[in-house]
Amino acid sequence: MDLATILGILSGLFLVWSTIVAGGNLETFVHIPSMMIVMGGATAATLVNFTSKEVLGVLGVVRKAFAWRKTDDMEVVRQFTNLSLLARREGILAIDRELSNIKDKFMRIGLELAVDGAEPDTIRDVMETELNYLMVRHARGQQIFLSLGAYAPAFGLLGTLIGLISMLKNLDDPSNIGEGMAIALITTFYGSFLANLLFLPIAGKLKNRTNEEIVRKQMISEGVLAIQNGEHPNTIEKKLMNYLPPKNRVASKK
Repeated sequence: MDLATILGILSGLFLVWSTIVAGGNLETFVHIPSMMIVMGGATAATLVNFTSKEVLGVLGVVRKAFAWRKTDDMEVVRQFTNLSLLARREGILAIDRELSNIKDKFMRIGLELAVDGAEPDTIRDVMETELNYLMVRHARGQQIFLSLGAYAPAFGLLGTLIGLISMLKNLDDPSNIGEGMAIALITTFYGSFLANLLFLPIAGKLKNRTNEEIVRKQMISEGVLAIQNGEHPNTIEKKLMNYLPPKNRVASKK
């Protein structure tokens, strides 16, 4: 569970809610038609931009922002070091009996190709293709939330225009102008609130998650090719350590 995402959203909600309550205007900010314009309009525009399957699958994408499990990259370095030691002692075919213990599917596929005697260029092509498709899939989820972040304020402004038009048609009673203006601006509030606290931050979080996974898979690809080339375990370890933050590299030497 990613506490940073949850704490960020909850703290944002609390700050906005407490400011509204402190002003004694909570009822004014609860306006169902405005919510419908912003949420319904943003969702409808997103459905126009993407396929229904992609939009419906967005819940699975959101789960990555809230339920991300941090991977241990040092464990990957240790795995490749141990496998390279085994390959140098008993030959690369000895890795075959260790494949069932490798949980990472991407790593297992690469090692299977190496054990099967595939050429380095073939291994690289297969793993790069898998990585490219991963980037495309993840980018789709990011684009959906970026679109929601763009459409929500736009429909908020549209709702404000609708409210202003209705208000201007009833200028005969000046006492209702203040209330009408407040209601008209609520949709802009909803659009800006949703875009800047939910949609755009989630898109940014998903982008960061994707970048982390790309670096991890690049490290795995490098490790597979190094084992296939018969490189020394110490060389493989040093090569893979370059993918880790400096503080993690120092910790690994202790």
